[in-house]
Amino acid sequence: MKIVVLVKLTPDAAQAPAVERTLHAANEAACWVSAVSFEYFGLKGSVRELRKLCYGELKVRGFGAQAAQHIIKRVADAYTTLRANIKAGNLGPEQSKRRRKAESKPIAFRPDAAHTYDDRCLSWNYDAQTVSIWTLDGRIKNVRFTCSPKALKQLTESRKGESDLIQRDGKLFLVATIDLPAPEVFEPKDWIGVDRGITNLATTSDADNYSGRRLGRYRRWQARKKAEIQARCTRSSKQLLKKRARRETRHATHVNHKISKTVVAVAQRTERGIALEELRGIRERVTVRRDQRARQSSWPFHQLGAFVEYKAHRAGVPFIEVDPAYTSQRCPRCGHTERGNRPTRDHFSCRRCGLAGPADHVAGVNVRARARSAWVFVNMPDPEPA
Repeated sequence: MKIVVLVKLTPDAAQAPAVERTLHAANEAACWVSAVSFEYFGLKGSVRELRKLCYGELKVRGFGAQAAQHIIKRVADAYTTLRANIKAGNLGPEQSKRRRKAESKPIAFRPDAAHTYDDRCLSWNYDAQTVSIWTLDGRIKNVRFTCSPKALKQLTESRKGESDLIQRDGKLFLVATIDLPAPEVFEPKDWIGVDRGITNLATTSDADNYSGRRLGRYRRWQARKKAEIQARCTRSSKQLLKKRARRETRHATHVNHKISKTVVAVAQRTERGIALEELRGIRERVTVRRDQRARQSSWPFHQLGAFVEYKAHRAGVPFIEVDPAYTSQRCPRCGHTERGNRPTRDHFSCRRCGLAGPADHVAGVNVRARARSAWVFVNMPDPEPA
């Protein structure tokens, strides 16, 4: 299985300008290639056709052969992803404003967006914790990087493939790919159903509840502090805002890591699999009140699902996603499904058999029941030909 490790580059005063200039120039060139692709091919530009049109100009701009190839491939991959999102309906129906906006102009790349380096352009010295990296000013050696001892061990033992150079808040980072051997997935004795939400970040079929109250309170406190600092309109307030940037994101990521780690540990200890609802496109499908938009947009449900999935794969725990339709309105005992079964957000009460309980726990039980059925079909042998 593949994961990524983030390491921080610490170039000296002579090295940093060359690396930053190369990254910005690469993204500027990617924008130019994207404009050419959109002009000639619309959203259907391919690597082969773009290479014929753009490779020579990229060489004239000073990019090496590998760097030019990576820029062209990045643009082609970006349009492939855009077409896939349109086909899947993630940008709305054909006449929606968001989809028309995406189809009406070429894809743009931020100046600090990731640029790909392979082993021909980037080499690692793990003992000295330095890298040798290609730039427009030539090859720069002995660029130092820092990371945790665990990350350094993973780099030394399992780094494989390409790495991405990015710039975030004025700092340079390398995102390296780690290829770890995937453990054998055991046959689950049962399943743990996990229901994700805003008020309760996760609720399992075992009735374990991970409330989002503290995270919501923290976000509201951060919003008030940010408004107070912005109201000052001074140079020091801008510096303070920059210093506090991404603090809320890091906190939410930390919370999701703790929840996912606990859920996977319980599943591994009890030899059960983990089942989640397949939640995609919620922001495009669901309309909420104006005062609730920020809360919904900052809901990190996708990140929590991704953390649970990759931690489960690393531990050899079976993982499956099931249909989320009506999991909070269906009675797990008699199967009756009705909106009236959930009179309030927190409570479930079946109008047929009278089963009652916390709504999120009932949803987790329904997710577990669907995982039991889905796992049978996933592992069913192919039928013999007639």
